[in-house]
Amino acid sequence: MTATQIPPAGPSRPAPGLPPLLHAGDPGYDEARTVWNAMVDRRPAAIARCRSTAEVAAAVRYARSNALEIAVRCGGHSIAGLAVPDGGLMIDLTPMGGVRVDPEQRLAWVQGGALLGELDREAQRYGLATTAGNVSHTGVGGLTLGGGMGWLARQFGLACDNVVSFELVTAEGTVVRASATENPELFWGLRGGGGNFGIVTSFEFRLHQVGTRSLVAEFTYPAAERLAVLRGWRDLNVTAPRQATFTAAVQGDQVSVGFVWVGEPAAGRELLSAFRSLGAVVAEDIRELSYLALQTRDDNLQGHRYRRYWKGHYFKALPDDAIRALLRNPGLGASLQAYGGAIADVPDEDTAFSQRDTVFEFVTAIRWEDPAEDADRIATVRRYAAELAPYAGGAYLNTLNGENVQRAFPAAKLARLTALKNVWDPANVFHLNQNIRP
Repeated sequence: MTATQIPPAGPSRPAPGLPPLLHAGDPGYDEARTVWNAMVDRRPAAIARCRSTAEVAAAVRYARSNALEIAVRCGGHSIAGLAVPDGGLMIDLTPMGGVRVDPEQRLAWVQGGALLGELDREAQRYGLATTAGNVSHTGVGGLTLGGGMGWLARQFGLACDNVVSFELVTAEGTVVRASATENPELFWGLRGGGGNFGIVTSFEFRLHQVGTRSLVAEFTYPAAERLAVLRGWRDLNVTAPRQATFTAAVQGDQVSVGFVWVGEPAAGRELLSAFRSLGAVVAEDIRELSYLALQTRDDNLQGHRYRRYWKGHYFKALPDDAIRALLRNPGLGASLQAYGGAIADVPDEDTAFSQRDTVFEFVTAIRWEDPAEDADRIATVRRYAAELAPYAGGAYLNTLNGENVQRAFPAAKLARLTALKNVWDPANVFHLNQNIRP
């Protein structure tokens, strides 16, 4: 039985506490249904812009009593536009964007609709931060529930590793809390299992003293030296300090490699000579940034006006043949980002997030504006990703794009997640996500 086939739980009327609903033609409706990927142009039957946990619970009960498919919006960065249902109820958390920081306890309480930029800004008032993604208008909720990679992950673990507790609205419209001591199995599943078990309306995060400074280094080399440079970069990563997250980018015949360093820039500069020795540097870009500037530097590139498509892989190793396949780039944007460090310190069984032995995450992505180009652009990305698939060892849940969640979880982990889904959402009410079916 799908969510849209759930028998109504009551009369077709607004639930007590439901916020005013937006419908087609209402002011703000089109803005609320517009998300990061411009290919997504769906029209919800109604949009509930919730301002509190109670209103979220009321919205869930209303949707179920009226047999409406439920989607949940925060930042709207899902490549598949999972936040926008066609004809269902969008539960829009964006009015719930509050962040509160306790600098003495080094904790942050973050509402379910907050964006990463707000969390970063509030925590940085005290020189604190927790792992967050690289684009400030990404939603905290979607990023964290899928794992949450960012520039601090090699030092302090993924975003999900830094959650102390969750407040969650269930498929029944009730409110529960999950932590290491309260609903511990649910707590396990929410750390990397995606939005499968309910709507998280509040996160409690552990913060870390990171200061306010960072260093970004990027080096470009001649096309003829691409293979040697990437080999050297791969080998250099083995002994990289945890403050450094190694990066590489390939587009056509151009290769650049570098790193992002969070902490005192002077210490990061000690790595520069090693990168300069990888090959004949054509250009280099070395910048000291505030941490907040680092966290917003990709915002313009990730604007909401473009049509988008991507594919991703996890690499447990990067053999020379994989590098050669990577270099057969058809002009797409392709990137590698190093894992390891504190990510790998967490035992795999401790969280739903898997693949902790990943060495590099690969993403190939493209953006364009003309709908007539959709088929060709998507086909090019798929072909390129398929060439690299033989070297892959899974994928990041948050980059899956129409693929089976088996790519993100080993069989035993998926079985445990399915059992958890059976307990908390046996009717699969929350299925517009990287879905784990009951």
